[in-house]
Amino acid sequence: MERQVLPTEQSSAPAAPEPSRRDTGLDPTPTGITVREALALDVLAGATVLAGAQGLDRLVTRVNVMEVPDVLPWVRPDELLLTTGYPLRQHGDLVAWVRALDARGLAGVAVKLHRYVDRLPPEALAEADRLGLPVLALPEELGFDDVMNTVLTLVLNRRAVTLARAEQVLDDLVGVVISGGDLDRVCEGMVRHLAEAALVTSMDGRVLARAAASEEVLQAVLALPCFDPTGRFLVEEEVPGVSVEHEDLHRMVARIPGGASDLGRLVLVRSSRFAAEDRHVVVPATTAAALAITKQQAVAAVEARYRADFLRDALLGRAGTPDRVLTHAADLGWDLDQPLAVVVAEVDGPTEHEGLAEPERFRAAWRGAAATDDPTTAVAGFSQEVVLLLGVPAEAEPAQVTERVSAMARQVHGLGGGGRRTFCTGISRTLTDVADLPRAYAEARKAVQVGRRLHGPRATTHFDALGVFRLLSQIEGREEVDSFVAETLGPLAAGGDPDAEDLLHTLTVLLDNNLNVATTARALHFHYNSLRYRIGKLERMLGPFTTDPRLRFAIMLALQVRQLREP
Repeated sequence: MERQVLPTEQSSAPAAPEPSRRDTGLDPTPTGITVREALALDVLAGATVLAGAQGLDRLVTRVNVMEVPDVLPWVRPDELLLTTGYPLRQHGDLVAWVRALDARGLAGVAVKLHRYVDRLPPEALAEADRLGLPVLALPEELGFDDVMNTVLTLVLNRRAVTLARAEQVLDDLVGVVISGGDLDRVCEGMVRHLAEAALVTSMDGRVLARAAASEEVLQAVLALPCFDPTGRFLVEEEVPGVSVEHEDLHRMVARIPGGASDLGRLVLVRSSRFAAEDRHVVVPATTAAALAITKQQAVAAVEARYRADFLRDALLGRAGTPDRVLTHAADLGWDLDQPLAVVVAEVDGPTEHEGLAEPERFRAAWRGAAATDDPTTAVAGFSQEVVLLLGVPAEAEPAQVTERVSAMARQVHGLGGGGRRTFCTGISRTLTDVADLPRAYAEARKAVQVGRRLHGPRATTHFDALGVFRLLSQIEGREEVDSFVAETLGPLAAGGDPDAEDLLHTLTVLLDNNLNVATTARALHFHYNSLRYRIGKLERMLGPFTTDPRLRFAIMLALQVRQLREP
């Protein structure tokens, strides 16, 4: 894959957004002609390239004449500098001068030879070749005013055409949005005006809309390395404003600005390379996309709030009779007249520098994953959690339901674009009556809380998999439980001391291996006799747990409680 920067483009993003074309990630490159195109003009017939032929695609937007040796302070980017060669006679170091011109973004230098200078130093031409700075030899009879008039007239005409084209695109696409068109219609407009395929994505890479000249083109685009296997666009890897070529397809990405934060990305793909003038057409397209996204977000926010309010009432048993809940859910496109499992995805806490849009992206990622699994799944987002009412077969085992939800969680965590937030997922037992929704919701929330304690962030836990923790988690009074742990584990209960924690770890592994000393020694990488010594020390502290099954059970229970109570 070859990554190319468009002419005069800076690959780094601006330090802060400002209300200009730069918000799209596309620097406001002026319209012009290339040095190669200038050489093809009749007025420059007879001009030859002395050096820097690889830079003939540099952009020319203005023409200047060099009359004094110290012309550098007046040189501007994208200029074609004309000179008779007279000022060059007083230059002591033309190699450094060539470097300075290139550093200022000059388009090229055109020199009349044989009048004041017969030739340019070979080392200066070699430096121009190295830098790709075109150095042209002009016919002696050529008038500079003819060159300036012809080139600038062509530049201005092309600029007028480009601006007219951009205005036409703006009128077309904004008109589409105002008349009720959505993002798909905006993408279709970009296919008409500029690209062979156009996609709008969210900031986490979900494709919100797309259009292409044909299904074959669309499939080729989705196979590009900028998309992961699930179809998510890799926003974090794609630099806005950069033209990238891969297998004869060129793509360009632009930001869709939306005030304090970007609303998404506009991805354009075609078989020919994007020219500098195309940037002016992309800018109105991002404006139209921003309008469509804002409108869509406003409508979705109202609908999501209504859905969330209804689902919250249903989960709390306040939505009315089961028949009313089923009827209302069906009106919203949710099928609750089937065996269900309540799934709760609760964030582990706000991430650093989290923006206001991050919770909505989290909810949207879950909605997308649920829609892929079953379009009739009820999904609603609350403050720090997303709740799903997932249809499941009545005979499905907890492990089967867990695997299905885990696949959805993996999509949201990483490939689905929700990786900016870590979260834990809890699953209730299967219910067959919507009247049981409050109980199942409580089970799913408990599975989240206990699963996070036991397995840490990103855990997916079924309520039936909690085992004894399911009972322990129901105990509300902490004082009695803490007293039991302190009495059972004695000096090891408080923790914090490295030696005590080491002994607790040894005890846990020993009990997990059913008191098998040889297996435990291998698991801990201890010598057999060293483990025997530790077991003796533990029995002096806790009692003869290796021979007393009741004491052993009490210790195992205390260890489980301690694990559950750990922050």
